[in-house]
Amino acid sequence: MRICVFGAGAIGGNFAARLAEAGNDVSIVVRGAHLDAIRDNGLTLLTGDRKIVAPVRASDRPADLGPQDVVLVTMKASGLAALAESVGPLLRSDTPVVFVQNGIPWWYGHGLAPSRPPAPDLSRLDPGGALAKAVGLERTVGAVVTSSNHVVEPGIVRNISPDRNTLWVGETDDRPSERIKALRATLKAAGIASPETTDIRYDVWHKLMANFTGSTLCLLLRQPTTIQKTPMVNRLARRAHAEALAIAAAHGVHLDDSPDVRYGPTRVYPDHRPSILQDYELGRPMEIEAIVRAPLAFARSAGLDTPTLDAIESLCVSLAESKGLYVV
Repeated sequence: MRICVFGAGAIGGNFAARLAEAGNDVSIVVRGAHLDAIRDNGLTLLTGDRKIVAPVRASDRPADLGPQDVVLVTMKASGLAALAESVGPLLRSDTPVVFVQNGIPWWYGHGLAPSRPPAPDLSRLDPGGALAKAVGLERTVGAVVTSSNHVVEPGIVRNISPDRNTLWVGETDDRPSERIKALRATLKAAGIASPETTDIRYDVWHKLMANFTGSTLCLLLRQPTTIQKTPMVNRLARRAHAEALAIAAAHGVHLDDSPDVRYGPTRVYPDHRPSILQDYELGRPMEIEAIVRAPLAFARSAGLDTPTLDAIESLCVSLAESKGLYVV
């Protein structure tokens, strides 16, 4: 399969290397020192005791790479405007574009089941409808990822969860389709788990719980996820989690994910700095809109009282805005 990974940083680099090793024709859109290193030495993935050096084609100009069978978008939600401006040369009329991102995705309100309440205004996730116009709703595929990675140095990605690399994929209206079936098979052949799902929004909210109620606290405290097990922070995380579950339920997504399980005594907390904290520390644009503000728009549209999450929102926005990493 001819696959382009658009934004091959940590997660994208992991997937690109695995897909290339499995025999796919893989290209990546990447910039700066990362691009230079990959052009010179290939893309290197370190996972467990394995080292994969993947011969991928790399460019910062999608026009150099040509039409694709699939485009995997692994860039942050805060950077998707760049995709809208340049993705055209990668697309045929039937090329699926798979949005692998954290938080509420820009496409959430499209294809929503009539049995669920309408989504709130999410236009800040796709200003001016640029993504909908450039990609097209008929090409758009939803995705949710579980995989921990970081860029060790330009051209080298370390996967720190070698036994936990999962990508859920689904049509935005949850219908079964041949292209989803083929994509899952391709991912599995590359060692990337891709379980079947009949409700991609369930998977969106389930992944969001960790970022919305746990990663945000790591950001506020500038600490890795291990801080969540300390008694006072743990109590705060539980309250935030209960509020977040109520938001999802009000919009027809009932998660099997209680605070006592998510933040209970048997949970193992890895010594990991969540991506939202890494972005803050490295001075990169932050996914405040998708991870923090959009979920609370769902709460307000449902008339829910969420005092803990409201406080978290105010503090996260203030931190990001003070460094110029988010604009209200």
